[in-house]
Amino acid sequence: MMSRSNGLILGAAVLAAAVGGWLQHASQRARVPEGVQVAEPGEIVPDLALTGLDGKEHRLSDYRGRRVLLNFWASWCGPCLKEMPALVQAQANVGEHAGKWGPIIVGVAMDDPAQVRAFLAAHPVNYPILLGRLDSPSTSLRLGNVGEVLPYSVLLDQNGRVLFSRRGMLDADDLKAWTTPAAP
Repeated sequence: MMSRSNGLILGAAVLAAAVGGWLQHASQRARVPEGVQVAEPGEIVPDLALTGLDGKEHRLSDYRGRRVLLNFWASWCGPCLKEMPALVQAQANVGEHAGKWGPIIVGVAMDDPAQVRAFLAAHPVNYPILLGRLDSPSTSLRLGNVGEVLPYSVLLDQNGRVLFSRRGMLDADDLKAWTTPAAP
Protein backbone atom coordinates (compact mmCIF):
# COMPACT_ATOMS: atom_id res chain seq x y z
CA MET A 1 0.00 0.00 0.00
CA MET A 2 1.28 3.44 -0.91
CA SER A 3 1.36 6.15 1.71
CA ARG A 4 -0.55 9.37 1.08
CA SER A 5 2.67 11.41 0.70
CA ASN A 6 4.10 8.93 -1.80
CA GLY A 7 0.81 9.03 -3.70
CA LEU A 8 0.94 12.82 -3.85
CA ILE A 9 4.54 12.73 -5.07
CA LEU A 10 3.66 10.16 -7.73
CA GLY A 11 0.63 12.19 -8.82
CA ALA A 12 2.70 15.38 -9.05
CA ALA A 13 5.35 13.55 -11.11
CA VAL A 14 2.73 12.18 -13.54
CA LEU A 15 1.15 15.64 -13.87
CA ALA A 16 4.57 17.26 -14.48
CA ALA A 17 5.38 14.68 -17.16
CA ALA A 18 2.05 15.24 -18.89
CA VAL A 19 2.44 19.02 -18.84
CA GLY A 20 6.03 18.71 -20.07
CA GLY A 21 4.95 16.49 -22.96
CA TRP A 22 2.19 18.89 -23.92
CA LEU A 23 4.57 21.88 -23.77
CA GLN A 24 7.14 20.08 -25.92
CA HIS A 25 4.47 19.24 -28.51
CA ALA A 26 3.14 22.81 -28.44
CA SER A 27 6.63 24.30 -28.82
CA GLN A 28 7.35 22.10 -31.84
CA ARG A 29 4.03 23.05 -33.45
CA ALA A 30 4.87 26.72 -32.78
CA ARG A 31 7.84 26.35 -35.18
CA VAL A 32 5.45 25.75 -38.07
CA PRO A 33 5.09 29.05 -39.95
CA GLU A 34 1.57 30.37 -40.23
CA GLY A 35 -0.21 29.08 -43.31
CA VAL A 36 2.13 26.12 -43.83
CA GLN A 37 0.36 22.78 -44.18
CA VAL A 38 2.17 19.91 -42.45
CA ALA A 39 1.33 16.40 -43.70
CA GLU A 40 -0.29 14.24 -41.02
CA PRO A 41 -0.85 10.46 -41.01
CA GLY A 42 -3.72 9.59 -43.33
CA GLU A 43 -3.28 12.69 -45.49
CA ILE A 44 -1.91 12.89 -49.01
CA VAL A 45 1.44 14.68 -49.02
CA PRO A 46 1.80 17.92 -50.96
CA ASP A 47 3.17 17.43 -54.45
CA LEU A 48 6.56 18.95 -53.71
CA ALA A 49 9.12 19.48 -56.45
CA LEU A 50 12.68 18.57 -55.43
CA THR A 51 15.89 18.68 -57.43
CA GLY A 52 17.71 15.41 -58.00
CA LEU A 53 21.46 14.99 -58.10
CA ASP A 54 21.00 14.94 -61.87
CA GLY A 55 19.86 18.59 -61.69
CA LYS A 56 16.36 17.72 -62.87
CA GLU A 57 13.15 18.47 -61.01
CA HIS A 58 11.36 15.48 -59.52
CA ARG A 59 7.87 15.67 -58.04
CA LEU A 60 6.59 13.42 -55.28
CA SER A 61 3.68 12.58 -57.60
CA ASP A 62 6.24 10.94 -59.94
CA TYR A 63 6.21 8.05 -57.46
CA ARG A 64 2.42 7.57 -57.34
CA GLY A 65 1.48 3.95 -57.84
CA ARG A 66 4.39 2.84 -55.63
CA ARG A 67 4.86 2.46 -51.91
CA VAL A 68 7.55 5.05 -51.06
CA LEU A 69 9.82 5.33 -48.06
CA LEU A 70 11.12 8.91 -47.89
CA ASN A 71 14.25 9.02 -45.75
CA PHE A 72 15.51 12.47 -44.71
CA TRP A 73 19.22 12.59 -43.93
CA ALA A 74 22.35 14.76 -44.00
CA SER A 75 26.03 14.00 -44.49
CA TRP A 76 26.85 15.45 -41.04
CA CYS A 77 24.22 13.32 -39.23
CA GLY A 78 25.86 10.29 -37.57
CA PRO A 79 22.63 8.28 -37.06
CA CYS A 80 21.65 9.00 -40.69
CA LEU A 81 24.90 7.55 -41.96
CA LYS A 82 24.64 4.59 -39.60
CA GLU A 83 21.22 3.59 -41.02
CA MET A 84 22.22 4.00 -44.69
CA PRO A 85 23.64 0.45 -45.12
CA ALA A 86 20.30 -0.95 -43.92
CA LEU A 87 18.47 1.28 -46.44
CA VAL A 88 20.76 0.07 -49.23
CA GLN A 89 20.09 -3.54 -48.22
CA ALA A 90 16.33 -2.97 -48.01
CA GLN A 91 16.29 -1.41 -51.50
CA ALA A 92 18.39 -4.31 -52.80
CA ASN A 93 15.90 -6.76 -51.29
CA VAL A 94 12.90 -5.15 -52.98
CA GLY A 95 14.76 -4.04 -56.10
CA GLU A 96 14.70 -7.46 -57.70
CA HIS A 97 10.95 -7.74 -57.23
CA ALA A 98 9.98 -4.09 -57.42
CA GLY A 99 9.74 -3.50 -61.13
CA LYS A 100 8.26 -0.19 -62.21
CA TRP A 101 5.50 -0.21 -59.57
CA GLY A 102 7.14 -1.87 -56.57
CA PRO A 103 8.28 -0.22 -53.32
CA ILE A 104 11.11 2.28 -53.46
CA ILE A 105 13.28 4.15 -51.01
CA VAL A 106 13.92 7.80 -51.83
CA GLY A 107 16.59 9.65 -49.89
CA VAL A 108 15.98 13.35 -49.27
CA ALA A 109 19.22 15.10 -48.38
CA MET A 110 18.74 18.03 -46.01
CA ASP A 111 22.23 19.29 -46.65
CA ASP A 112 24.43 21.38 -48.91
CA PRO A 113 24.36 19.82 -52.42
CA ALA A 114 28.17 19.81 -52.69
CA GLN A 115 28.46 17.95 -49.38
CA VAL A 116 25.84 15.43 -50.56
CA ARG A 117 27.62 14.79 -53.84
CA ALA A 118 31.00 14.39 -52.10
CA PHE A 119 29.54 11.98 -49.54
CA LEU A 120 27.76 9.88 -52.17
CA ALA A 121 30.86 9.75 -54.37
CA ALA A 122 32.60 7.94 -51.52
CA HIS A 123 29.50 6.03 -50.31
CA PRO A 124 27.13 5.33 -53.24
CA VAL A 125 23.57 4.15 -52.63
CA ASN A 126 21.18 2.16 -54.83
CA TYR A 127 18.16 4.43 -54.45
CA PRO A 128 17.41 7.93 -55.73
CA ILE A 129 18.56 10.96 -53.75
CA LEU A 130 16.70 14.25 -53.96
CA LEU A 131 17.78 17.55 -52.41
CA GLY A 132 15.40 18.86 -49.76
CA ARG A 133 14.72 22.52 -49.23
CA LEU A 134 16.53 23.86 -46.19
CA ASP A 135 14.87 27.28 -46.09
CA SER A 136 11.66 27.72 -44.09
CA PRO A 137 9.44 25.78 -44.37
CA SER A 138 11.87 22.94 -44.95
CA THR A 139 10.89 19.86 -46.91
CA SER A 140 11.06 17.65 -43.82
CA LEU A 141 8.81 20.06 -41.89
CA ARG A 142 6.22 20.04 -44.67
CA LEU A 143 6.20 16.24 -44.49
CA GLY A 144 5.53 16.10 -40.75
CA ASN A 145 8.95 16.56 -39.11
CA VAL A 146 7.90 19.44 -36.86
CA GLY A 147 11.00 18.99 -34.67
CA GLU A 148 13.19 18.91 -37.81
CA VAL A 149 15.21 16.05 -36.31
CA LEU A 150 17.27 13.76 -38.54
CA PRO A 151 17.04 11.03 -39.56
CA TYR A 152 13.33 11.21 -40.28
CA SER A 153 11.35 8.78 -42.41
CA VAL A 154 7.88 8.89 -43.93
CA LEU A 155 6.12 5.91 -45.50
CA LEU A 156 3.67 6.76 -48.28
CA ASP A 157 1.12 4.43 -49.81
CA GLN A 158 0.58 4.09 -53.55
CA ASN A 159 -1.61 7.22 -53.56
CA GLY A 160 0.89 9.43 -51.72
CA ARG A 161 -0.92 9.15 -48.39
CA VAL A 162 1.15 9.16 -45.18
CA LEU A 163 0.98 5.72 -43.56
CA PHE A 164 3.65 6.20 -40.88
CA SER A 165 6.46 8.52 -39.92
CA ARG A 166 9.36 8.09 -37.54
CA ARG A 167 12.04 10.33 -36.09
CA GLY A 168 15.29 8.50 -35.55
CA MET A 169 16.90 5.49 -37.13
CA LEU A 170 14.96 2.67 -38.72
CA ASP A 171 16.16 -0.83 -37.98
CA ALA A 172 16.12 -3.84 -40.31
CA ASP A 173 12.71 -5.04 -39.03
CA ASP A 174 11.18 -1.59 -39.60
CA LEU A 175 12.61 -1.49 -43.09
CA LYS A 176 11.36 -4.96 -43.94
CA ALA A 177 7.83 -4.08 -42.81
CA TRP A 178 7.88 -0.65 -44.46
CA THR A 179 9.17 -1.85 -47.83
CA THR A 180 6.96 -4.91 -48.12
CA PRO A 181 4.24 -4.20 -50.66
CA ALA A 182 0.79 -3.77 -49.15
CA ALA A 183 -1.73 -6.52 -49.82
CA PRO A 184 -4.11 -5.60 -52.68
